[in-house]
Amino acid sequence: MGSKAIAISTLLLRIFTLLALAACVVLLVTNYFRDAVFGDGSKVTFKNLTTYRFVLSAAVIGAAYTLLQLPFALYYVFKEKRLIKGDLLLEFDFYGDKTIAFLVASGVGAGFAVSVEIKNIFKELFNAFADAGFEGTDDAKDLYDKFLNRGMIATGALAFGFVCMAILSVISSTNRAKTTKGFFG
Repeated sequence: MGSKAIAISTLLLRIFTLLALAACVVLLVTNYFRDAVFGDGSKVTFKNLTTYRFVLSAAVIGAAYTLLQLPFALYYVFKEKRLIKGDLLLEFDFYGDKTIAFLVASGVGAGFAVSVEIKNIFKELFNAFADAGFEGTDDAKDLYDKFLNRGMIATGALAFGFVCMAILSVISSTNRAKTTKGFFG
C-alpha cells in the first residue's frame, strides 16, 4: 500500500471517527424524558448518570482531538508531505491516537456496562412493583428502557469511533516505525 493510499485511509478514518463521536454526543444530549411515575415530572437526562457524563466527555475530547488532526490529514493527502517537518507530528499522531483510543475505549466499556446493569436493576424493580399491585409501572418501564436503549445506541456510535481510532493508532505506529530509529537501531 502506497503513501497516498495510507494518507487517504487516515483522512477517511479521521472523518468517520469524528462523525461517530459527534453522533454519540448528539444522541446523549438529546436523550431525556419526563419522569411522571417516581417523581414530580422532572426531566431525566444523561446528566443524571455520572457514567453517561463520562461517555459524553470521552466523545467530546475524542472529537476535539480529531478536529485538531483533520487539517494535518487533509494537507498530507493533497500535498503528499507533512505540514510540520521532522518527527514532531509523527510523535503527536503516535501518542495522541493511542491516548484518545484508550479514553474512548473506556467510555465504551463504561457506557455499555452501566446501561446493562441499570436495565437489569429497573427490570427487577418494575417487576416487584407490578407484583405489589402498583399501576402505571409498564409506562414507566418503557420510558426508562427507551432512555437506556438510546444510551446504548450512543455508546455503540462511540464504539464505532473507537474502532476507527484503534485502526488509526496502528497506522500511526507503522508510520512512526518507518521513519524513526528504535531503541536498538
